[in-house]
Amino acid sequence: MSAYLWSRRTFLRRTLAVSCLPSSVTSAWSQYPNPVRTTWYRQAKFGMFIHWGPYSQASVEASWPIMVPKPGGISEEAYRALPKTFNPEKFDPQSWVDLARRAGQKYMVFTTKHHDGFCMFDSAYTDYKITSTPYGKDIVAQLVRACHEDEMPLGFYYSPPDMHHPGFRDTTKMASENWRGQPERPEWQSYLAYMQLQLRELLTRYGPVALIWFDGLNNQEKYDGAHVLRMIAEMQTGTLVNDRLGVDGDYETPEQFIPTAIPTKGVRLTGIDPSISRKLANTVPRPEDFRLWETCMTINNTWAFNRNDHEYKSARTLIRGLVEVASRGGNLLLNVGPQPDGQIQPEFQERLKAIGDWLTLNGDSIYGTTYGPIQNVSSLRTTAGPKAIYVHIFDWTPPLCTLAGVNNRVLSARMLASGAPLKFRQSENKVEIEVPPAAPDSDVSVIALNLF
Repeated sequence: MSAYLWSRRTFLRRTLAVSCLPSSVTSAWSQYPNPVRTTWYRQAKFGMFIHWGPYSQASVEASWPIMVPKPGGISEEAYRALPKTFNPEKFDPQSWVDLARRAGQKYMVFTTKHHDGFCMFDSAYTDYKITSTPYGKDIVAQLVRACHEDEMPLGFYYSPPDMHHPGFRDTTKMASENWRGQPERPEWQSYLAYMQLQLRELLTRYGPVALIWFDGLNNQEKYDGAHVLRMIAEMQTGTLVNDRLGVDGDYETPEQFIPTAIPTKGVRLTGIDPSISRKLANTVPRPEDFRLWETCMTINNTWAFNRNDHEYKSARTLIRGLVEVASRGGNLLLNVGPQPDGQIQPEFQERLKAIGDWLTLNGDSIYGTTYGPIQNVSSLRTTAGPKAIYVHIFDWTPPLCTLAGVNNRVLSARMLASGAPLKFRQSENKVEIEVPPAAPDSDVSVIALNLF
């Protein structure tokens, strides 16, 4: 099957399969994520996160300038007026999908509504939306169409916090005074109803939704998450949900960092005790103890487009970050913030294409793999497939690459990118591989060990 078709067909097949599960199974999915539902996601490994809205015009972060204003920053009044001039005439959803494909990304997640409450879809329940701007067209609908035609799984970021809705907070006050929400007010129930109605719009208007990416900030329990998850499951059983709604979801979401140990059930990634982290660093858990997870990360320092932020991570750093994540069984959701006109800036494109070039040669060591048997070795990372171990070498040390902890019998060794065979010796649980004098890849060279 073409790599271009794999993600979408797998997603649709899994969605149809899980829709036939008994109700006793589907009713408990949020507490015990079903492996069938998450199979496509576990295989995908690499996705594109997209933060975009009227705020891109001001080169400021999404929402936060009105929630936590800084001296000399944009005023709340000016921020709220940005939709009046938002007209991204160069927005081409197919070009976004093509770039994600070129980068080797297997799914996309788009911000349908951020904390400011502005909707990038044509919601029937607010006028604070994209169809009320000079642009006037439903951005989400266009991106959905492009993704579906290209069989690219698309997920929706949706923010439960909403600075614009009077039920969420007293909007006669500045957002900086009450941005955490006010569930003690009688109006709170009207906000929960609004949130659920918008989620129903997203899940009934736009076809299959790969996942809902909530961003609940603090005190997430106030959103009645258990009810929301049941509602989502009733509408689209195959839709995955993250862990930011006050209840457990399908996967955990560390932000802007990569866990130093393989996540396991019962251990939270955020705020983890350093002593626990050190204890888990060398642990390779049983499959049933593994906690599905995804790191979301920016290419520079900001989620939204910022013409002043030039601190771009190098392609090498990003490739090694992807390897690091995959070596612990996770997914990498790498963010882009499109420009005000809808185009993705060249610096992002260059780095994404470089990652795609590396994945073209080494993708077998990432897609469909899980955490490797060798952990916490600074010079290398490992991932594991059904009958293979992939050794990602960060520090090339000829003439030998020595691996301790390989308990399976190794049948052959080769450079993954070129297919060149490598000589090796195996004794007990150690493997010594003869490697070339120079690293074949300046970013990460990969050795594939075929197992008995």
